[in-house]
Amino acid sequence: MKRARTEARRLLGKLGLGTHTELHPAMEGALERRHEELQSQLAHRERVAEISLAAAALLGAMALAVFAPHTRPVDPALTVALSVAFAIAYRVRFHDGAGYATPTQLVLVPMLLLLPASIVPLAVGAAMAAANLHRCVKGELHFERLVISFADAAYALAPATVIALAAPAEPGWHAWPIYTAALGAQFALDFVISVQRDWFVIGLGADLGLAIVAWTWLVDGILASVGLMAAIAARDEPFTALIVLPIMALFALFSRERDARIEHSRELGRAYRGTTLLLSDVLDGDDEYTAFHSRGVVQLSIAVAERLGLDERQMRNVEFGALLHDVGKIAIPKEILNKPGKLSADEWVVMETHTIEGQRMLDRVGGVLGEVGQIVRSSHERWDGSGYPDGLAGEEIPVESTVVSVCDAFNAMTTHRPYRRAMSVDDAMSELRTNRGTQFSPVAVDALIELIAEDEGMVGPTEPELDEITLVVPEALFDRAS
Repeated sequence: MKRARTEARRLLGKLGLGTHTELHPAMEGALERRHEELQSQLAHRERVAEISLAAAALLGAMALAVFAPHTRPVDPALTVALSVAFAIAYRVRFHDGAGYATPTQLVLVPMLLLLPASIVPLAVGAAMAAANLHRCVKGELHFERLVISFADAAYALAPATVIALAAPAEPGWHAWPIYTAALGAQFALDFVISVQRDWFVIGLGADLGLAIVAWTWLVDGILASVGLMAAIAARDEPFTALIVLPIMALFALFSRERDARIEHSRELGRAYRGTTLLLSDVLDGDDEYTAFHSRGVVQLSIAVAERLGLDERQMRNVEFGALLHDVGKIAIPKEILNKPGKLSADEWVVMETHTIEGQRMLDRVGGVLGEVGQIVRSSHERWDGSGYPDGLAGEEIPVESTVVSVCDAFNAMTTHRPYRRAMSVDDAMSELRTNRGTQFSPVAVDALIELIAEDEGMVGPTEPELDEITLVVPEALFDRAS
């Protein structure tokens, strides 16, 4: 049970619905891209996918309308009323990054059971096109994207086919196995469409894509049961099915609140990144070497994190941690920080507090940077437990900190300093191998060495301008192990 709750929290966190105050980084990026894409023309890859899906949906809907049996007569007034209600429901959206969830099941189920099921996909496509046309007029959607309306309607083909071929003419609880099969068919087709859109077109990973599909299924399953009750209640008075409209109004209020929270989270994410860059600039302003060194550590750390397969949240923490791993040195007395010679034992004790000071600074900001604070604090821990400030060892050390640590050391070893030349890449790699499993995480060392072997140009150890720096860079700026 505990494991199930943990997995549920993990999936909810990915959707921005968990205990985190900020969006999952992949979700935030998908939302940002999606907002921009909706107001632009279809890209070639998206155009091919959406037009193919829309054409298949339209042909399938027409074939169903022509060849499937009509178990109920067509009521034009009821068809128009339910189509308008569907368009209203389609306008209420709970965004989830790659797409959105809507309360359309509240209307779709009554449409399937109170209208001839064979005409429902066409009615759904027309309702979606009308709703999207309104969005185009408001500037929310590019007119070329109206084709998406018919692609969105494709999911209705599966339940309409099951209901048209197998369900009784009058809705009733006795037909629940058929209704369950229709919902399962809808989920299956919706999954296929999601694979094409979320993974092929938008590029979300399977892990996050499955979480989004699961969220949509959960919403649709709950709302379908409410729609079924409305349809059965309206068996003798079909227009009674419109009783779901007040529920949709409530969902509209929830949707606006969620959109406001998402926008707040996006703004907060931009603020965190801006704060990180500002703190990095403050740190870089104290010393030209530190500025160049930090950029190199960030570049290496991101590459190693990608090689290790870290998720988007960890990738973001690695980037911020690499930028800010030395931010605590702002609090170190200048007479120690700028000392040109060796530091005394007492001075090293003070110097080693910079990781604690860095965490304290970032904890004051909180949120994402509060997470990064722990990475900064642990960036000088050693794999064998002999590091500082907490003596963490092995898996106790945050994986992001192990990445930053090895990249920090390698970049320092392969970068010129005014008082010594840079080590060769081969010598630096030999140092990493020597300290693998003692100072550094074995998997982080292996990943970095693999990357270096593939592309030595990535390390960027030297810049001509650094040879011309006349200011003596104090040794206190660098870790003793470097």
